[in-house]
Amino acid sequence: MRAGEERTEAGRPRGHELSATGVTVAYGGADVVHDAALTLRPGRVTVLVGPNGSGKSTLLRTVSRLQRPRTATLVIDGDTDGLALSPRAFSRRVALLTQGRPTPGGLTVRDVVEFGRHPYRGRWGRTDPGGRAAVDRALALTGVAELADRGAEHLSGGQLQRVWLAGCLAQETGVLLLDEPTTYLDLRYQVELLDLIRDLADDHGIAVGAVLHDLDQAAAVADRIVLLRAGRVVADGPPRDVLTGPRLTETYGIRVEVDTDPLTGRPRTRAVGRHHTRSERLPSPS
Repeated sequence: MRAGEERTEAGRPRGHELSATGVTVAYGGADVVHDAALTLRPGRVTVLVGPNGSGKSTLLRTVSRLQRPRTATLVIDGDTDGLALSPRAFSRRVALLTQGRPTPGGLTVRDVVEFGRHPYRGRWGRTDPGGRAAVDRALALTGVAELADRGAEHLSGGQLQRVWLAGCLAQETGVLLLDEPTTYLDLRYQVELLDLIRDLADDHGIAVGAVLHDLDQAAAVADRIVLLRAGRVVADGPPRDVLTGPRLTETYGIRVEVDTDPLTGRPRTRAVGRHHTRSERLPSPS
């Protein structure tokens, strides 16, 4: 165990707190994220939502250090300058599942998941004592253990998405960042992935930050929601405080109605199109 690193009784790292402030990002000389802030806490799920082009993925990629900001302060656990950490040290604390990863050819599923162990291997690919167990756990958690010896190029898009997620889990970091993780997944695996996200926070103390388009999925899984519009954070708080009809209507430019899901007690949304109703107000979803 490295100096200063806390671990759970199961041997896995505890979650880290990751905080970014004053984040401004520019593309082609124009700012696309403006003085944004984001805090991810151990055992909590924070979800970024907003219209297309609102800066959700850019902010998440900046926090992961994949996108270079024009200005930003990045702090891990209150006293570490995240921008000053070496790439290897940072990747032992923070993992990112990006959009649109390529389909790897000539590799098995296990080979792909083992990429997540790269931060723990020394020069010349020295052995990683905890690697096999970490990979096995990740394969099991994501439901792809039975595919371990299959060629990755033969997987469906949903299967491959879960394999890439397994690679992030094998990295065994205290912070997990997910950029639209339900992409390519059918309904069952979307629900199972959201359940897994909650388990990682609740049972393993991981700080999870995710970008989601589906507002109801965000409401179901998040402890905190960050709503962005045109590169600015317009609301940050518990789902019930952020996901209000007037605020969502203004942010998305379409009428959005919000009620309470009777099963979960969390907000439930419905965007109202021109052909959805002739009345002034839709009845609540059944």
